[in-house]
Amino acid sequence: MLEVKSLTKRFSGLVAVDQASLSVTKGSITGLIGPNGAGKTTLFAMVAGFLQPDGGSVSYDGRDITQLAPHVRARAGIARTFQIVQPFEGLNVQENIAVGAYLHTPDANEALRQAADVAKRVGLGADLTKASSDLTVAGRKRLEVARALATGPKLLLLDEVLAGLNPSEIRDVLPLVRDIRDQGVTILMIEHIMQAVMNLCDKVYVLSQGRMIAEGEPKAVCEDPQVIEAYLGHGAAERLRAEQAHA
Repeated sequence: MLEVKSLTKRFSGLVAVDQASLSVTKGSITGLIGPNGAGKTTLFAMVAGFLQPDGGSVSYDGRDITQLAPHVRARAGIARTFQIVQPFEGLNVQENIAVGAYLHTPDANEALRQAADVAKRVGLGADLTKASSDLTVAGRKRLEVARALATGPKLLLLDEVLAGLNPSEIRDVLPLVRDIRDQGVTILMIEHIMQAVMNLCDKVYVLSQGRMIAEGEPKAVCEDPQVIEAYLGHGAAERLRAEQAHA
């Protein structure tokens, strides 16, 4: 469904993403992990069209979309959430979600009806009239997902949807992500919480200093010495092996 080939992005002299490639199979949940500053959100922004790459290409459903504007990609079925959640403070929950629904309908009543349906899907059905500013952190995360779902995506890009949640809230959101996939939406997600990656993802890519350094099933990737070094520093993999040998 999604093919990213050799994407590169430079900011002045800094290479934020360097020849990065990945593919996302229709109907899957694919993870993109890596240490802070690895370039994950920059890569997401290029896939969604918010940043233009300096090199490489993005293909979606067999079509090159590298030069397309974000709203055109959205109409084609690509939606993304943002790591820093910023709902429209003057609107209630239903109205916030309806903003996404307006992508495909100009009718206000229809947009609000669709928003109510989406709210139920994400567990906000009882909060339709609540001010978005009154939501908890977990509620705002669900609202962010709902706004993206209201656009009717085929491919959903989730940027650290679990960040800032406590363990109980994380456990509650994991089934939501699976349900979204089960309802026909393919997912590419950036995530730091390894519990979620291990539980949700069919395949994982690891980005470090702008470069893809590993890919594969979550368990194998997490045991990859290169990945351990990227997260924990030089010599970490050797130290872990030594500790395990003496355990």
